[in-house]
Amino acid sequence: MRKNQSSHLLGKTVSLLLAVMLITLSFTGCGKTESKSESKTVTLNEVAHSIFYAPMYVAIEEGYFKEEGIELNLVTGFGADKTMTAVLTDEADIGFMGSESTIYTYAGGTSDYVVNFAQLTQRAGNFLVSRQPIENFSWDMLKGANVLGGRAGGMPEMVFEFILKKNGIDPAADLSIDQSIDFGSTAAAFSGGQGEFTVEFEPHATSLEAKGDGYVVASLGEDSGYVPYTAFSAKKSYMEENPETIQAFTNALQKGMDYVASHTPEEIAKIIQPQFEETDIETLTTIITRYYEQDTWKGNLIFEEDAFTLLQNILEEAGELPQRVPYEELVNTDFARNAAGTENK
Repeated sequence: MRKNQSSHLLGKTVSLLLAVMLITLSFTGCGKTESKSESKTVTLNEVAHSIFYAPMYVAIEEGYFKEEGIELNLVTGFGADKTMTAVLTDEADIGFMGSESTIYTYAGGTSDYVVNFAQLTQRAGNFLVSRQPIENFSWDMLKGANVLGGRAGGMPEMVFEFILKKNGIDPAADLSIDQSIDFGSTAAAFSGGQGEFTVEFEPHATSLEAKGDGYVVASLGEDSGYVPYTAFSAKKSYMEENPETIQAFTNALQKGMDYVASHTPEEIAKIIQPQFEETDIETLTTIITRYYEQDTWKGNLIFEEDAFTLLQNILEEAGELPQRVPYEELVNTDFARNAAGTENK
């Protein structure tokens, strides 16, 4: 009888242990599912899809965003005005554009304004293309010329005019700047015979050279000096409600910056080629080398106050600054400093 009772108790104990193990495994499985579901979808609206922004595409292609728990939904806005609208209307969580847009929005009285938290590029990414090769170009050669420029109030045009003024040239009186052509269409217009010079981003500058329609004679990035050309930003409310997401996003970007800083243009080109399937690897490498050699990308993502002051100087000279705005309101460096490991510096 005791043997039967013992066997019965043993059987119940084993059954209980098996049940506990199954429940534990079930919870473990649920834990794994929850971990995956914890990854957050972030919609990023970029002003343009350009090789100029190589570190960001490295972060995408190398899986750095996924490592940080972010499923990135990348959308191209085709213009800073459209990107800013997407952020303000919550169509996008984060915007990537020229920081002048955040200044315009703040100065316009928007209560839930957009704050910059990570600076990607530190030089202009466009080039002056001439119809004829010029060995020893100087900016005074533009006097009396017809140049295809950019949209009034946009960074490409303002940096161009900033350089002209640095070289004693009056943008309004000393040359003719055609601002009537849509962004991205100036290269085609130049190939079609319009203008003596054109200001072009890549891959259009290299494409014009390849076709024999134009020749790069100057880099606006080199001649303007260090300028906070593009940065990542989000609405103040989004940043306050989602600090972990902003930090994870910034961490992924910093990994992309680190990769670019420690690899050759050839290696970078191979990584980001899936983002630019229409561009062959040789052309891609040529373009990245151009950007690489002019020190286009920062070593970290920290948007310094001196850079913000310079940006406002450029806007002021262009007549586009309604009022000076406070750096502390429109720039948050905490996330970039954490990502770079300089929290206490």
